Amino acid sequence: MKHDHEFFMRRAIEMASHGMNANAGGPFGAVIVKNGEIIAEGHNQVTSTNDPTAHAEMVVIRDACKKLNTFQLTDCIIYTSCEPCPMCFGAIYWARPKAVYYGCNKADAKAIDFDDQFIYDELEVEMKDRQIHFKQMLQEEAIEIFNNWASKNDKTQY
Repeated sequence: MKHDHEFFMRRAIEMASHGMNANAGGPFGAVIVKNGEIIAEGHNQVTSTNDPTAHAEMVVIRDACKKLNTFQLTDCIIYTSCEPCPMCFGAIYWARPKAVYYGCNKADAKAIDFDDQFIYDELEVEMKDRQIHFKQMLQEEAIEIFNNWASKNDKTQY
């Protein structure tokens, strides 16, 4: 049965409410749809799983990819209760869905103390000046793996 965008967005919002009321994590939910059918749905599980990457979008991307046996969601649409954070934004681009619909925006999230601006700001800072210490090491050894990948004939491109 095919539904419209509002139906799926309302389901993402319901998932956010469910997760919040279950004290699973923050008030965020998401749904992934393919051909008018929900493939995966979920909510933020950061605090209930002690996993800082268990944002709603990450949860449903993992689930949908597993169910569809693929690492790309090119024929799918993601509905999320809030504009994705930088991590989820990156994961969405790697998953390559055809569209993303979102409810709240990052200003709405900031108003309830979910502010990701510091991450956007850190991306613009020189590596040596970042709040978390980053130190490059053993590049010559690590680059050998990249060189091997570049010449590998049987790799799966992505």
